[in-house]
Amino acid sequence: MRIALAHDYLREYGGAERVLEALHEIYPEAPVYTAFVDKKSLGIHYKKFKKWNIKTTWMADIPFIKKLYSPLRFLAPHAFADLDLSKFDLVISSSNAYYAKAVKVRNGKHLCYCHTPPRSLYGYSTSTSWKKNIFVRIFGELINFYLRQIDFKIAQKVDVFIANSEETKRRIEKFYRRDSVVVFPPVSVKDAMDPGLRRDDSGGEYYLYVNRLALAKHPEIAVQVCNKLNLPLKVVGTGKMLNQLKEMVGNTVEILGSVDDKKLNNLYSAAKALIYPVEDEDFGMIPVEAMMHGVPVIAHASGGPLETVLDKKTGIFFEDLNFKGLEEAIKKFEKQKFDKNKIKKHAGKFSKKEFERKIKKLVLF
Repeated sequence: MRIALAHDYLREYGGAERVLEALHEIYPEAPVYTAFVDKKSLGIHYKKFKKWNIKTTWMADIPFIKKLYSPLRFLAPHAFADLDLSKFDLVISSSNAYYAKAVKVRNGKHLCYCHTPPRSLYGYSTSTSWKKNIFVRIFGELINFYLRQIDFKIAQKVDVFIANSEETKRRIEKFYRRDSVVVFPPVSVKDAMDPGLRRDDSGGEYYLYVNRLALAKHPEIAVQVCNKLNLPLKVVGTGKMLNQLKEMVGNTVEILGSVDDKKLNNLYSAAKALIYPVEDEDFGMIPVEAMMHGVPVIAHASGGPLETVLDKKTGIFFEDLNFKGLEEAIKKFEKQKFDKNKIKKHAGKFSKKEFERKIKKLVLF
């Protein structure tokens, strides 16, 4: 089969990009079509994609697209639709907010791995507080109204939707009136189970936050609580809140920025728990990564973690997404004990091997 992959854009390295990597491992000869590539923003992670056959849309030629990609997102459906993919038997799109699912597969089949319908269009929290500025809000609401109509029409042309979680499956049904097949994102068991990175019996040395430093991920709550309780916290990630967090940190909090996979595995190996104060997460690969190292998760009781974390067995949930809610959860966590081997065993169901098996089954269907 002649196969191609499509992905919204390459400018940050998160769960969606890990899914794209896994798809590319299954189909290494497949070209990858994307809106644009931002090498600088990808940083140390660009080397993962450097040797791929990547083809960009005409949006990549727009001056300052790497800064204006969000306000210009209304162009993305048209840019992907303009791609000539007529020679391919199958296209698998990896799509979220930039409409890679708008690709037209005239002579083949289109599978869309949907990370979530665009959060900004359907009332979910986003990475920025764009509604604070009245002019940005008016422009944004007008664009969103237009894009909701486009998004629905695009969704009707996809042959098969693949949802990354039951939560996303419900969103696809609600907003697109489409059914979907749930295939959990791949998390590498091999790297996580490296004997040289196993935690000792002390229960870990510090709390860990791993994610983009963005408003919807609420890193500030983790920093504030650990400051107050005088608890060691290591923060991994980059984003628009980086400078703000640096001004907040106390003596027990360390901002590490972006780290490579080897460093991240080492950080997991000695962590006491992962703090995950994320609202309405689509799936959340990071809690699974932590659990594959035997690290329990302290997560907000919403979205994907409700499907991956077992309360009081592989982690603890908290209801109120604020300072008090997380503080009480950490205090509760400190009084409990967790079996790291049971945590690892539970996380095994989200392996890369299982992801590959299910994707190949769908492709052959």
